[in-house]
Amino acid sequence: QKQLVESGGGLVQPGGSLRLSCVASGFSLDDYAIGWFRQAPGKGREGISCTTSGGDSTYNADFVKGRFTISRDNAKNTVYLQMNNLKSEDAAVYYCAAEHMGDVRTLEDMCVRRRARNWGQGTQVTVSS
Repeated sequence: QKQLVESGGGLVQPGGSLRLSCVASGFSLDDYAIGWFRQAPGKGREGISCTTSGGDSTYNADFVKGRFTISRDNAKNTVYLQMNNLKSEDAAVYYCAAEHMGDVRTLEDMCVRRRARNWGQGTQVTVSS
């Protein structure tokens, strides 16, 4: 069974950093686009950053503003999200999701419309002083 497991969330002070990890099992990420999404309490799920199977192209939401960076290591079947200069509004449950490249129209479509069929359970990020 295809599985994605996120880790690395926790409590961080404003201005701090976290690196989230997403490990895939049951399938190889070699042919899958991957994205990071988040959902704050009472709000909808929003896309953060999505990248192609080879990591050669990336779509970033406007709010990222250079603070977040997606990367992947296909040899380890793992994707990362480096988050720097965290703000209170970044507090949310963070999810990774994967979709086969053949079914991805555009990375923007994947991120903005959340068009992915494989999702992890999420990891909580809390930003508090």
